[in-house]
Amino acid sequence: MAYTLAEIAARLGGRVLGNAEVEIARVATLEQAGSGDISFLANSKYRSRLGQTRAGALILSDADADETDLPRIVTGNPYAYFAKVSALLNPTPEAVPGVHPHAVIGQGAQIDPTASIAAMAVIGQGVVIGAHSIVGEGCFVGDHVKIGRGVRLYPRVVVYHDCVLGDNLIAHSGAVIGADGFGFAMENGCWIKIPQIGRVVIGKDVEIGANTTIDRGALDDTVIEEGVKLDNQIQIAHGVKIGAHTAIAGCVGIAGSTTIGKRCQIGGSAGILGHLEIADDVTIASFTLIGKSIREAGSYAAIYPFGRTEEWRRNAVHLRHLDEMNRRIKRLEQSKQESIKDQN
Repeated sequence: MAYTLAEIAARLGGRVLGNAEVEIARVATLEQAGSGDISFLANSKYRSRLGQTRAGALILSDADADETDLPRIVTGNPYAYFAKVSALLNPTPEAVPGVHPHAVIGQGAQIDPTASIAAMAVIGQGVVIGAHSIVGEGCFVGDHVKIGRGVRLYPRVVVYHDCVLGDNLIAHSGAVIGADGFGFAMENGCWIKIPQIGRVVIGKDVEIGANTTIDRGALDDTVIEEGVKLDNQIQIAHGVKIGAHTAIAGCVGIAGSTTIGKRCQIGGSAGILGHLEIADDVTIASFTLIGKSIREAGSYAAIYPFGRTEEWRRNAVHLRHLDEMNRRIKRLEQSKQESIKDQN
């Protein structure tokens, strides 16, 4: 499938400079692009690469629009525009509507005629599946789950009973939505399981990466608001609430009953302890451990820099004695102040 720059701009907006009839069939990097490809420049510090690219067309900001004579679309956000062009040139394959004969459908399930249920999928009792949704091979959807319009569950996604999935959700293979949270009470040296009776409720336009797990609430629901983007292998515990349009990178762990605000960005392998509150518009660096609530927007990090092993070990020894060193410094300061008073 190919489009001219004029056709792309007519669909997505932007201002065309140069030959608007150039046909584009693929997106590519500046280094790898050829005559039938379109590339983009999102950061002006790489502007020198424009002179070396062989791309057929470019996506540029106003600041870089005059840095090349190649055909180009000028837009306020080249990176977002590139994403839209890539989606246009690489549409998701459409599934055939209907229920595969090797799917298992529970009593009372309501499946829109435009939805697609693949082979070996299991749909529980009373499930509702909206228009144009796709349930892939080997998926399990528990009793009384509600699935909105345009949802895509890739093969082997598991959705436990009573969960609610909003419109246009994408869940990749191995995702588990609504498993029991990690809730136990200690009595006489033994653990007693606490029934997890809440749900997982997910808003529209959410994406969930492969092998990510979202636990159901113990009492209140676990809530993922609209537009949230979750990478692979994330653990979200019971009762967590994640605000709209927050993005979380791979291997993050969020403990129970924590509330994360809107438009937050959380780097890979960060850890967030339970019962905390994270404000809107917070950025957390990769591998950071958050042990207390964050009340103000901003960027936060707690990463110990790496070094050669022998150097790191020496520094680790010093870290063990920081408290002792702090007490000694305070005693010295106090002694110095007393000495100054005696002299006066």
